[in-house]
Amino acid sequence: MADRHPDWNHIGVEIRRPLVIPADREALESPHGNVRVLFCNANISLEGWMETLPKDRLQRVSIQFPDPWFKRRHRKRRVLQPRLLMAIASALQPGKDFFIQSDVREVIDPMVILTELSGCFDRPDGDAHPWRKTNPLSVPTERERYVMDQQLPVYRVLFRRNHTNQPPIEALEQRWQQIDNPGSAPMPEA
Repeated sequence: MADRHPDWNHIGVEIRRPLVIPADREALESPHGNVRVLFCNANISLEGWMETLPKDRLQRVSIQFPDPWFKRRHRKRRVLQPRLLMAIASALQPGKDFFIQSDVREVIDPMVILTELSGCFDRPDGDAHPWRKTNPLSVPTERERYVMDQQLPVYRVLFRRNHTNQPPIEALEQRWQQIDNPGSAPMPEA
């Protein structure tokens, strides 16, 4: 991707240090010098980092093949949580892209539902529903190549930041809790 967009800076984040070290070493060898891979927990570190960026600096955010946390008690570990989504919505100017993909429906479905629930993103006109056939980044990840080589499905959705104001985070979290964990969320007072 750095070769296709040498005028952009590309930052990858990964929570597993053993994957970060060789990836960043390779990134540093890029002739453009525009790639870095950081070791961090996206839900903890990215919000503060994105707040420091000048407006209109961030061109695109993508979440690709996040770890599948299948157990109910691990849902809090999912990478796309309401707070991270609102940080992304705040950092992306209208018209900028938010791309998600996974080979696990149980991972991508909640990401799509949460993103749509926020009201901050739309799918581009004419884009395939429910899933894109191609990666708009045109550079597949290693996981994407592996899954496609196995002739398994990849579920992709491209969203575009719209002009809608962000909902209050508490309201989004409460609505998300009611959808994601029915029966366990506190009911709003009448």
